[in-house]
Amino acid sequence: MTSMPRESMHRAELLALPPAVDLVTAARALNIGRTLAYTLAKRGEFPVRLLRLGVQYRVPRADLLTYLGEGDAA
Repeated sequence: MTSMPRESMHRAELLALPPAVDLVTAARALNIGRTLAYTLAKRGEFPVRLLRLGVQYRVPRADLLTYLGEGDAA
């Protein structure tokens, strides 16, 4: 079984994100897989601040851009 390669986000896509994104979108921006993202989130080790809304995770765009070195562009 072969898996499809993940495609990370381009700068323009990052800057066009809404104020908060779901964990899968944040994982794509960080170029990590969905399973690893959820594992890190559950362990409290996700590299960007997470907001927990019920059973869902949200990642603030500003924090994501800062982590990726695009903080001044926002």
